[in-house]
Amino acid sequence: MAKRTLDDLDLHGKRVLVRVDFNVPLERNEAGRITVTDDTRIRAALPTLKAITRAGGKAILLSHLGRPKGAPDPNYSLSPVAEHLEAVLGERVRFVSNTTGDAVQKTIRSMPDGSILLLENTRFNDGETKNDPDFSARLGQLGDVYVNDAFGSAHRAHASTEGVTHYITPAAMGYLLQREVEYLGRALEAPDHPFIAVLGGAKVSDKIGVITNLLDKVDRVLIGGAMSYTFLKALGHAVGASRVEEDRLDEARAIYEQADGKIQLPQDHVVAEAFSNDAPHHTVEGAIPHGLMGLDIGPATVATYHDALISAQTVVWNGPMGVFEMPNYARGTMAVAEALVEATRRGATTIVGGGDSVAAITQGGFADDVSHVSTGGGAMLEFLEGKTLPGLAALTDR
Repeated sequence: MAKRTLDDLDLHGKRVLVRVDFNVPLERNEAGRITVTDDTRIRAALPTLKAITRAGGKAILLSHLGRPKGAPDPNYSLSPVAEHLEAVLGERVRFVSNTTGDAVQKTIRSMPDGSILLLENTRFNDGETKNDPDFSARLGQLGDVYVNDAFGSAHRAHASTEGVTHYITPAAMGYLLQREVEYLGRALEAPDHPFIAVLGGAKVSDKIGVITNLLDKVDRVLIGGAMSYTFLKALGHAVGASRVEEDRLDEARAIYEQADGKIQLPQDHVVAEAFSNDAPHHTVEGAIPHGLMGLDIGPATVATYHDALISAQTVVWNGPMGVFEMPNYARGTMAVAEALVEATRRGATTIVGGGDSVAAITQGGFADDVSHVSTGGGAMLEFLEGKTLPGLAALTDR
């Protein structure tokens, strides 16, 4: 999309209102102090923040955190995030326990050029998720220019992502959002072939739009996770006690037939009698016996998917191959992660998104060994479905 980028803006001496995605996990330690447990999203925003401060702009940061139901809740304050950002940057980060109002304006006026201010959780105001024009207008008063660097929230038409752009211009992409759009856009519009999509997770219903939009673009779709059992049952295969979306069987069958051989399903499965890491488990080929549930793809499927992936030139992966949070059923997911690393070394463009997929890449130490790790699971899926992302569409055209 031909949208303005950070590099198109004059930032010197400007109040730069930046929507970041600092919706990060927190925990309270034994001393009662709340700390950030995973700062991936914070670090992803650093290139944009450093560019603004180096150019002499005042970076005024907006973010949501959790679901505080439109009112202040100390459990969802961004104060610990401000402390963590300050430690990561090695320079002062101001924090105000409001999002708009006189205290915020006073702090902004007193800030020197090249400094950073993090405002309180945007969702402490119920106007945020309602995309309320009054709240959007008050946000718009805080900056001279607007930068959206929160891809993970770009699929939400909220006040801080879409509404604010009606009250502040120009509005541009930060480096993180720009990188996301470039990688995912290239995969949709001009992928190198063979192009393979790897889709997993629990529900076919979550991925129907993605599969439908990708079918005329990809060479193969490799399916794993519980969604594979809905497909298999729809095609008449026995799946035992595996999780199935019964109300999606007809839709799954229709998509499989429409794919004309492009969709590949697991040929073997790691099964157990109970949804438990401690349950006895083994591998079965083909039909899953009555009373057993599939919890991961089996070794033959791992080998087949591996061979397909290492020969690809473009790979998009979203969703685990099994119950990744249980070590006994994580092998399929980790094998896909390892195959993507090998494919990247062979010159492929590899894109990973979705919580468990990103967790697998990160836990395996592979985050720097694939082309791109997306910061937005839901936003990535909607982008791949071909949907318009409100937070992106609202930005100023070049």
